[in-house]
Amino acid sequence: MLTSSCARVLTTLLQRSTFTNQRFTSSICSSFAATPMAGKAIAPHANPKRKDEAYLESVIQKRIRLFESIQAKQIEERRRLCGDSDQEGKKWITSPMDVAKEISKSLGSNALISQVNGVLWDMCRPLEGDCELKLFTFDDDEGRDTMWHSSAHILGQSLEMEYGCKLCIGPCTTRGEGFYYDAFYGDVSLNEDHFKQIESGALKAAAEKQPFERIEVSRDQALEMFSENNFKVEIINELPEDKTITVYRCGPLVDLCRGPHIPNTSFVKAFACLKASSAYWRGKKERESLQRVYGISYPDSKRLKFLEGLNLSKEYLTKLEEAKKYDHRLLGSKQELFFCHPLRMAAPAFDALFFVVRRCRMQRLELVMSPNMYNMQLWEQSGHAANYKENMFVFEIEKQEFGLKPMNCPGHCLMFDHRVRSYRELPLRLADFGVLHRNEASGALTGLTRVRRFQQDDAHIFCRESQVKEEVRNVLEFIKYVYNVFSFTFELELSTRPEKYLGEIATWEKAEADLSEALNEFGMPWQINEGDGAFYGPKIDISVFDALKRKFQCATLQLDFQLPARFNLSYSAEDESKRERPVMIHRAILGSVERMFAILLEHYKGKWPFWLSPRQAIVCPVSEKSESYALHVRDQIHQAGYYVDSDTTDRKIQKKVREAQLAQYNYILVVGEEEANTGQVSVRVRDKADHSVMSMEELLRHFKEEVAAFH
Repeated sequence: MLTSSCARVLTTLLQRSTFTNQRFTSSICSSFAATPMAGKAIAPHANPKRKDEAYLESVIQKRIRLFESIQAKQIEERRRLCGDSDQEGKKWITSPMDVAKEISKSLGSNALISQVNGVLWDMCRPLEGDCELKLFTFDDDEGRDTMWHSSAHILGQSLEMEYGCKLCIGPCTTRGEGFYYDAFYGDVSLNEDHFKQIESGALKAAAEKQPFERIEVSRDQALEMFSENNFKVEIINELPEDKTITVYRCGPLVDLCRGPHIPNTSFVKAFACLKASSAYWRGKKERESLQRVYGISYPDSKRLKFLEGLNLSKEYLTKLEEAKKYDHRLLGSKQELFFCHPLRMAAPAFDALFFVVRRCRMQRLELVMSPNMYNMQLWEQSGHAANYKENMFVFEIEKQEFGLKPMNCPGHCLMFDHRVRSYRELPLRLADFGVLHRNEASGALTGLTRVRRFQQDDAHIFCRESQVKEEVRNVLEFIKYVYNVFSFTFELELSTRPEKYLGEIATWEKAEADLSEALNEFGMPWQINEGDGAFYGPKIDISVFDALKRKFQCATLQLDFQLPARFNLSYSAEDESKRERPVMIHRAILGSVERMFAILLEHYKGKWPFWLSPRQAIVCPVSEKSESYALHVRDQIHQAGYYVDSDTTDRKIQKKVREAQLAQYNYILVVGEEEANTGQVSVRVRDKADHSVMSMEELLRHFKEEVAAFH
């Protein structure tokens, strides 16, 4: 639940606009109260049962036998196709690893993954023709993510061999902090006491230099290979009919995986388990309970400084402790910004986006308010009913089906279409800060970063194709301004047409060219993420980095050709007899306000800047004699529009000051009889020992300057 202190932070953002300057209070329920499995530590006394050696042996041998049989046929087919070639490389024979070794011995030893014509590619996978080739090491995002994905397979191998579990999924983490593997152990529980045994198995696999080998299999072959693992069977059955299914092997582990992977296990020089926790299969509490083991790995011992026998780098260990210390759930509770109750749905209600409101007006966006629920016919027309209904809250009213809106875009299409539009009205920019609801699985809910009820600083821009570039550039400038205020660094990627897309290629190419030109004119470095656009249009992905160097994706900027077509949107062109289709731009700067609040709380480590602080000042009277003057000072500051409290307890002044510092008040104002007589205050800054004396006029002027400068 949101306390008044938390509301203060978020209302502050509103107060920089033309809205009325009132104190806003509300109550919410934080999502982690509703997730009994999320982050739950496993009992340290639990001991794994003996694995079924006979079962494990038969399953592993069967998978290896099938893998080798399919692999042999595919190798023979490649030999048949390769033929003779007078080029430097031979298709179906030359691999990226061969190219890397030709360039330099060092690159051959350090390259972890390649990119072939924009697609990530195993270093040892033969090239299939002329191509553009890029090579990545651990210092690149692509190399680091691949290293940690491959390390998850090494972890899975150790877990399967040690405990005979059924492996489920093993990715690298989305925030770039290592990897994990989920597995089903029945009644078995793991804890830190088992890490040494798991690490031993993983390091043994690394020492054996097991190659990561790839094959493509048919659906029937995959089902036969993993018939004993119901989790893998479920994944296979849900894959699209035309999906290429790939399987990887390293040593005794044969695993369903799309890859790609590092050349072999020896590239992992250091490996450690970090923690164990519980999870639900598919994040649904009604499904099987799994055990999740997290890990971290490094490609060379130079990055490692062994601490008490743990293969963790000092840098990573510090980062891990920092993240734990400044977890927004811990800080939020400590600062009384929000709290949770198991009887309330995970539904924070914030006004954190109102700093953006004033800037939206400067960007000439029209603030609109759309309904919280719509008839399901709207979602059928938009396509969300077919693809997103299970993530919606749906209910019946008078024998008709309605749904709480999970996004604003279909409603904004109705607004555009409610009357005839002219080209003179474009671009039409609609901003909506309404409440959204998404029926997230309880196992996926985490603090304020994943909730069921949230708000977005959402906007949709309807424009002509010729206006796309300028509108995109304006949005990028807006993002830069906001993130600079929050002291975020960020990076940009252009995600282009995927394999499955809607619309004409010429339209896509024009849109991608416009986005490229807008990015170039924006002036920041950017990269292309080939084939990762949405099916309805290309997009620019914006990732931010906080003070702990963690990566988050908050802002979105997407082109959409399909929704305007689904709603048959049009406007009259210069020739009034001609109707044209608008392009729709989806954009958000903060994204989920609740998630941004959590990121900011951890980013500032609980020490809010003055302009955003829920505790800007506190007045501490030295004794009862100056109490009335302290209350007068408090009221003056409050009337000026700042968040201020007073400590009128009978504690000693030193204790009051210390408690105020621990509570992270930006300014601690001490008043005694002398200050009362002169109309002044003794001003102490949160993290400084010295103090100064100011008149009330000087203090309020200083506060105004601090807010204007976003200090």
